[in-house]
Amino acid sequence: MSNGAELHPTPIEGVLELRTQPFADHRGAFLNAFRAAEPAFREAWGEKAIAQVNLSRSEAVGTVRGLHLQAPPHSEAKLVRCLRGRVWDVAVDLRTGSATWGRWQAVELSPDLGNALLIPEGCAHGFQVLEASSELLYLHSGAWVPEAEAGVRFDDPQLAIQWPLPPLGLSGRDLGLPLLESRP
Repeated sequence: MSNGAELHPTPIEGVLELRTQPFADHRGAFLNAFRAAEPAFREAWGEKAIAQVNLSRSEAVGTVRGLHLQAPPHSEAKLVRCLRGRVWDVAVDLRTGSATWGRWQAVELSPDLGNALLIPEGCAHGFQVLEASSELLYLHSGAWVPEAEAGVRFDDPQLAIQWPLPPLGLSGRDLGLPLLESRP
């Protein structure tokens, strides 16, 4: 069926791009979005449970969502895959004591690329829509705990994220997130 997945490390420890080649023929295509027993998936995800699966759809090009995470003790890992469209997916290292604390990494995700981004516990996640009506699939290692919601502003000058398009469509919640320097 489909070819095996490959892990591609990023400069931020634990943030991994997972590339999976779809099997395609005259009928369409098939892609293993997650297979716990496959070595690349097992290395990336480990023994974590999948506590929650979410779908997100964003209509307008330029829309930014994030940068979100769950605060300890409710930290969670996320595996994010684009099912439709294209997004610029961003992980920000907010792990206390990490050698890459305050650094960000971005990867374009799309069905054509067949890739996903693993965001480990303690890293914030956000994305920008590059193609209208983009849809994301998220696997979460922990359950959503509303009082553990945390994050940092998308336009934090200390992070200096270079969004590929002018950021649009931010929610009031995202605009109210703190700057990195004022996070607890």
